[in-house]
Amino acid sequence: MSILKSLRESLKDVLKEAGYNEDSIIITESSRKDLGDFQINDAMRLAKIYHKSPVDIANDVANILKENKNFKNVNVAGPGFINFSLSDKFIIESLNKITNIDENIDKEENKLIFMDYGGANIAKTLHVGHLRSANIGEGVKRLAKTLGYTVISDVHFGDIGRQSGMVISEIKERYPNLPYFDENYNGDYSEVDFTITEDDLGEIYPLASTKAKEDESKMAEVIEITKELEDGNKGYTALWNKIKEVSIKDIKKVYKEINTTFDLYEGEGDCYPYIPEVIDYLEKGNYLRESEDAKVIDVIEESDNSPMPPLVVIKNNGGTLYATRELATMYSRLKRFNPDELWYFADFRQSLYFEQVFRAAKKTNLIENNKVLGFYGFGTMNGEDGKPFKTRDGGVMSLKELISTLTSVTRARINENMVEEEKRDEVARKLAIAALKYADLIPYRETDYIFDPEKFTSLEGKTGPYLLYSTIRMKSLLSKVEDKEYKVIKLKGNEDRKVALELFNLSESLTKSLKVKSLNELADYIYRLTSFYNSFYNSNIILKEEDEDLKESYLALTKLVYNTNLKVLNILGLEIPEKM
Repeated sequence: MSILKSLRESLKDVLKEAGYNEDSIIITESSRKDLGDFQINDAMRLAKIYHKSPVDIANDVANILKENKNFKNVNVAGPGFINFSLSDKFIIESLNKITNIDENIDKEENKLIFMDYGGANIAKTLHVGHLRSANIGEGVKRLAKTLGYTVISDVHFGDIGRQSGMVISEIKERYPNLPYFDENYNGDYSEVDFTITEDDLGEIYPLASTKAKEDESKMAEVIEITKELEDGNKGYTALWNKIKEVSIKDIKKVYKEINTTFDLYEGEGDCYPYIPEVIDYLEKGNYLRESEDAKVIDVIEESDNSPMPPLVVIKNNGGTLYATRELATMYSRLKRFNPDELWYFADFRQSLYFEQVFRAAKKTNLIENNKVLGFYGFGTMNGEDGKPFKTRDGGVMSLKELISTLTSVTRARINENMVEEEKRDEVARKLAIAALKYADLIPYRETDYIFDPEKFTSLEGKTGPYLLYSTIRMKSLLSKVEDKEYKVIKLKGNEDRKVALELFNLSESLTKSLKVKSLNELADYIYRLTSFYNSFYNSNIILKEEDEDLKESYLALTKLVYNTNLKVLNILGLEIPEKM
């Protein structure tokens, strides 16, 4: 049980002793620190239940708190706000209970969560537009696991669609004699002498896309190839599988660089075995209706205040759509894993689409009503002009290019007296990733933000490198003393109290972040904790402290902050170098 939860439980007993039997109590940080560390705001609510003055109720509770050695500076302000501070005795005893940081984290009810984030497209280079889904999704996954959930994550590749037809069309134009394009070929496609690299794909897709947009006949060919691939054309399928293998390897490499991994690396194509079953179910249940030669599911509800178009499930030519594959994918996930909840992370502009799909799944009973479907949209990462981040020539910047650019900047931040030359590139890379990821997690998930490379790679201010530098300094301090379990024996002043009280807030920050599926609260938390610790560190010469009790207390506090930082930085996906 976390310290704050334990505090709430003890305050429930205080309320009962005062004659107010309540199961919940609201504690917030006091808006006026001169009045106390915390504030209880329940008196106004209790006044309606017990038909008493809020001030009288507040005084009843305050009088009991004043007799308790765990509290000090107890007072009643305004219409019934109860302010109080925690005694040094309570703080010290609490700190010494959380030598294991997990003991200061309240676990949630264990549920099985299936998470869909990433969304990379096969044959396309990962670009800055792919960052937020991977970054936020990975952070929420790690957070959910920390709070006790079981999580299955899937990258859900875009491996079916127009880009497949474009790439195959371009390869066919360049190498028309390859066996993949010979209808009479009966040999083993795995023995075909044809090699394609990630660099080839990086050049082929943009060119093929441009050609198709500018030439109607080329677009018609692309559409036909795409349909034949979906229908199981053996040659196209073999070629596309080769392309997928190369592309997925490259995509995994980039994801790994930004500390993002998945349990499953499945794509839209993996749902194909389930599509006939889903369509048959929808047909037999009379959930589909004809609309302009297509088949749709009506998802409008009486409570809708704006238009809600039907979900198109089958095209007029009998082909499937993205929505068809989405429903089949959801169905397959429920059938194979039976999760309690499914969480989807994608660009906020897809919110209407996901609302349609979720309604269709529930209305048709394809997904049971007790299963929770959640869509968590996010804003865009923009350049200094306020528009989506691009290269200098106006193109979409790849994640590889962005990481390389940031690495050049962070390379100059390294203390060359501390880091050996052969390790500087590695350290610069870790700093660049930390700068990129932390900057992306600071704003609330739905908010657009401007990415400033110079600002977010700084060793000062609210940045990833600042957090890493501070945490490394804590580790360096602890490395100079005996590795043992230190105890907090006494507190000296305001700086160490601030650090201690912020340590108590860990569990609430984790819980709040998971509730809204956004890491901004946790990103703020670790910055506050680290800043408070740095103020404390700068006010005390810890290793030269002559008072041995204070010295041990300072080292115990340092170790607690260091371990808390390790926990939070891991959730955020920030990797700590040995030195910088």
